[in-house]
Order: sequence, then structure tokens, then C-alpha cells
Amino acid sequence: MIALPFDPLLAILVIPAVAAALLALLPDYRLTATLNVFATLLTLLVAAALLIIDRPPVGRFLFVDDLNIVFIVLNTFVGFTTSVFSASYIGHELETGRLTRTNLRFYHAMYQLLMFAMNLALVANNIGLMWVAIELATLTTVVMVGIYRTHEALEAAWKYFILGSVGIALALFGTIIVYMAARPVVGEGLDAMIWTILISKASGFDPALLNLAFVFLLLGYGTKVGLAPLHAWLPDAHAEGPTPISAVLSGLLLNVALYAVLRFKLLLATNPGALAPGPLMATMGLTSLIFAAFMLYRRRDIKRLFAYSSIEHMGIIAFAFGMGGPLANFAGLLHMTMHSLTKSAIFFAVGHVAQVKGTQKIADIRGLTESHPWLGWSLVLGVIAIAGLPPLGIFMSEFLLVSSTFARQPLLAIPLVFGLLLALGALLQKLGGVAFGEPTGSLAPARASYVPMFAHLGLVLAAGIYLPPPLVAWFQQVAGALG
Repeated sequence: MIALPFDPLLAILVIPAVAAALLALLPDYRLTATLNVFATLLTLLVAAALLIIDRPPVGRFLFVDDLNIVFIVLNTFVGFTTSVFSASYIGHELETGRLTRTNLRFYHAMYQLLMFAMNLALVANNIGLMWVAIELATLTTVVMVGIYRTHEALEAAWKYFILGSVGIALALFGTIIVYMAARPVVGEGLDAMIWTILISKASGFDPALLNLAFVFLLLGYGTKVGLAPLHAWLPDAHAEGPTPISAVLSGLLLNVALYAVLRFKLLLATNPGALAPGPLMATMGLTSLIFAAFMLYRRRDIKRLFAYSSIEHMGIIAFAFGMGGPLANFAGLLHMTMHSLTKSAIFFAVGHVAQVKGTQKIADIRGLTESHPWLGWSLVLGVIAIAGLPPLGIFMSEFLLVSSTFARQPLLAIPLVFGLLLALGALLQKLGGVAFGEPTGSLAPARASYVPMFAHLGLVLAAGIYLPPPLVAWFQQVAGALG
């Protein structure tokens, strides 16, 4: 293992924090876009270094373990590629007058602040600090969702703020109850909120308090995950905010909230008297999958369509982790990774489409494979991937999950497969008109960079064909730790 001359955990936080402060002071868009890309690349390199260096010692506030390192690497990678896409996308919005320089003033600073908040939530060894970080990420994205300052964008931002605040308040209440359960065993003070101490002593906590805490935590953080029926903020936020923020919301922020749920699921699993958290997660996951699959048929806005697709897939992931066991957990980790890469690539494509056609209405978008072949076929590939068709990565994760469910709970496999097929039909139905037929609207070329979209789709295709043994071993180790 390699030793670095600096603390990589601090660097993961310091880089975006310093970048946010600098970007808030710089007025020139091109300079801030370049600095934003450079800062996210630097953060990604430091996060990747955690895979090959000696793991930093556990601190009272920060730590890295087998679970959060998966989320950290994925978070920083998608954050980097989205910043590359954002540089050209937002520049075009500025040129066309949809955004003003005043509204754009703090866009890149907010982006880095969001990266800081998400990274902090993932590496926090204090459950209170994790809550604060997720709240900061919520407030930051509220500002970015409303950046267009239209009536619809401001309404979506307020809806996100109100529902997100309700969710985060429930999560705070659950966090306080965990502290109350820990206090008789650990004692008062900071130790009763340190994750590594809590997990080592959780078997002695009052199971009734832990049960009550998990209900509030699942409802609270489940709101941020976008699980039905707590999902109402998500379609509006995706539809009205800038496309790069839609990519970050679906590809990253939902995962961060899911990570918090998994932490507390592990806490309950170590207490023999506490309820089994898996059935609750599996129930909410199946509900989200089937509900979102039906709602896909009624969408008329292309960004809302893929927002409901995110609800569907977060339901699949929650179901996988709720089922538990080495195979289902492995499928959940793989599905989470593939969904983040695929959905962000789809939103990149949708951003190109919206800029070229000047609309997000599905009825007004036709024949993309004829008018914009690279863009159209990339969107086709993305939809095939997110629908779970072979030979792409999501097919592999869904196959593993269905196989595990059939082996352990055959009756649950019926609604699972029903939801997957229902969503598949809806996505293919919507794709037909958008991608094929006589082209409509503008034939002007897309100006934002295609590179991030191609990079993500290439990784998803490669993962569907071949998973490197080190990656498989890594995910198997994490899946085993999840129980």
C-alpha cells in the first residue's frame, strides 16, 4: 500500500470547500467552469487513491470503510463527468438567454458546495454530522433547482424545500432517538453519536427505541431517496431544474440518502431484539417500483419520465438491500452503480435534446436517430440499458436480484418481475416516437459535450459484458458486510 503526505479524507472535503469559496468570488463564467471541472477531477483522484493507499485511521468525525468507499468513488466520478457536461451545457443556456449572468453567479460555487456536502455525509463518523451534511445538500440543490427563476422552477424549488424539510426533520427525530437508545450504554456526549462506537455496542441498546428510530429514519431519509409515497418532490425538481442538476440528483444525491438508511439498517441488524429492517425496505422498494412503472405511461415531459424511472430504480435498489444476503446485496450495489452511470448519461442526452428542440414535451420530439444520429442512438442505448435489457449492466444486476428472490422468496419475485416488465413496456413505448419516425423541430447540432454521455454508456456496456475480478471481489466484500 502507498502512503500519501496528506490526509485523503480531509482532502475530499477541503478541495470542494475551497473551490466553492473561490468560485463564489470569480465573475467570469468560462474561468469558473474550468475551475469547477479541475476541482471535481482533483477530488476524484484523491477518492480513487483511497483504493490503493493505507486506509486512514478512524477518527471521531471522519472515517472510511468497505461500505462508504464504494459511494465515495461513485460520487466523485459522476460529479466529475457531470461538471464536464455542465461546462458546455450551462454556457449554451447563458448564450440563449435562458439563464442570466446574475442567476448564474453562484452556480459553480453551489455545485462544489453540493459535492462537499455529499462527500461529508459519506465519510462522517458522527450520525449528527451526517444529518447536517444531507441537510446542507438539500438546501444547496433547492437553490440550483430554482435557478431559472420561472414560476414553475420556483414552485418546484419550494416543493422540494418543504417536502425535503419534512423528511429531514423526521430523520433528525430518528437520529435523536438513536442517541437516546445509546446513552444508557455509551454514556452522554459525543461518543453516543459516533458510528463506529454505536455499531460495536448496539446489541445492548433498547430495541424498542431502535425500532421507533428506524421508522422515522426510513421515512425521513426515504423521502430523500425518492421512495413512494414520499417521492412527490422528485419529478418537479428534475423537470424544472438544470439538466446537470437532474443528473446529480438521480445519480448521486439519492444514493447518499440511501447510504444513511443502510447505516441504520446495519445498526438494527446487530441488536437481536430489534425488528428486522429488511421487510420494511423491501415493501417500500416494491411499492416504489410498481407505482413508478404505472406512472411512466402517463408522462408527457421527457425529464419527468426519467424522474419516475429514478423512483422505479431506487425502489429496486431498496428492495435488493431489504432482501439482504450476499447475492441480493451484491445485486443492489451493482444496480446502484449502473443506475447512477446510466441515468446520468440519459439526462445528459435529454439535456442535449431539450436544447436542440427547445422543448421537453415528448410529443414534440420525434426522429432523433434521423436528425441527430449520435444523440438519438445514444438515447436509444441509454433507454435499453435503464430498461434492463441485455447485454448492459442493469440487466446483470436485475437478473441477479430476480434469481436471488426466486430462490429465497418466490412469491415476492412475482410483483418484482411484474414491475420490471411494466416499466420496460412503458420506456420502449415512449422511446419509439422520440427516437424513430419523421424528424420534427430544429435540426441544429447539439453544442454541449457528448464525451461524458459516451463515457458512461461505454462503462455500462462494458460492465454488462465483463466485470473485472477485482471489482467483483470488492463488491462481494461489501455485500458480505451488509449482512
